[in-house]
Amino acid sequence: MKNNILVIGGTGKTGRRVAENLEQLGHNVRVVGRKTNPVFDWENPDTYDDALKNIDRAYIVYAPDLAVPGARDAITALTKKALKAGLEKVVLLSGKGETEAEACEDIVANSGLNYTLVRASWFNQNFSEGAFLEFVLNGTVALPMADAEIPFVDVNDIADVVSKVLVNDAYNGQTITITGPEKRTFKQVVEMMAEATNKQIQFVPISIDEFKDGMRKAGLPDSYIWLFDYLFQEVLGNPDNQEVSDDIVKVLGRPAKDFESFARETAAKGVWNQNNN
Repeated sequence: MKNNILVIGGTGKTGRRVAENLEQLGHNVRVVGRKTNPVFDWENPDTYDDALKNIDRAYIVYAPDLAVPGARDAITALTKKALKAGLEKVVLLSGKGETEAEACEDIVANSGLNYTLVRASWFNQNFSEGAFLEFVLNGTVALPMADAEIPFVDVNDIADVVSKVLVNDAYNGQTITITGPEKRTFKQVVEMMAEATNKQIQFVPISIDEFKDGMRKAGLPDSYIWLFDYLFQEVLGNPDNQEVSDDIVKVLGRPAKDFESFARETAAKGVWNQNNN
């Protein structure tokens, strides 16, 4: 059965892949953001209605993160409008071990909509498409929380899980926790990237204050600095967040991709060989 599916954040790491998956399955996909038609702007609830018009199901990604101030109000407004628009189901991307994000999960769970919650660990692709790519290209990955063991997850696995649970009502009301198959420290994953690229890439442990000072000197906004402080200290500092889940196997019937495989595949594509001058 074809569905009309809304993908909020459809140009992001997971949204782009979810949209591609759903289109390949024959669904009608509407990707929305600030530069699309119709326009969708999280900060302007008046834009929600046009985005939701004639939509059956929706994948919700709140940027930059469900932990930031304003997320709860936005998720509340969206779910109310989605219920009024007659949506059959929504899937919310959440963060594993994020107390603030869980408050938004509760809003979705109590909205009256059918839903599935997908809690994801830190992405492999943070090193190839996101905040840490520049570090890898420069050959020095300087990050705090050196002792944290993180079950990094591949965004392709996230997208495959989301694509399945979004159209399969057997997962209604469930919370799916998705991680990679093994816990890795920053030092371990940096060594894997160095080996895969045959380049000198070193990990340098720093304090959270040093990391925040570096972001300030780079001219990043206070809201961005606050978010990374929260993600490092509250999320990576929480031992419960370092647990490995086998939900990817349960949903997809195959293992989650490990970081070493991700590093080899990404290196083969030349992503880490960019000229950074």
